[in-house]
Amino acid sequence: MSRKFEIYTRSGCPYCDRIKKVLTGKGQQFTEHKLGSSFDREGFYQRFGRGTTFPQVIMDGKRLGGCSESVKYLVENKII
Repeated sequence: MSRKFEIYTRSGCPYCDRIKKVLTGKGQQFTEHKLGSSFDREGFYQRFGRGTTFPQVIMDGKRLGGCSESVKYLVENKII
């Protein structure tokens, strides 16, 4: 089953790079939204809340969270 992933990232973020590598390695395609080109910090906070860290992962419209939370969810639910 094909899933729709969106990842909100920023440059220089090792967790952003890690989740992209995990998804790519498992053959999952994703749309990347980059801070500074796709959105600004204020828009990020409006969508996800103040204090939210990068990356933020959305799967089929459901927010999974950051890198660790997302990988945990994907493994536990046998998606990857």
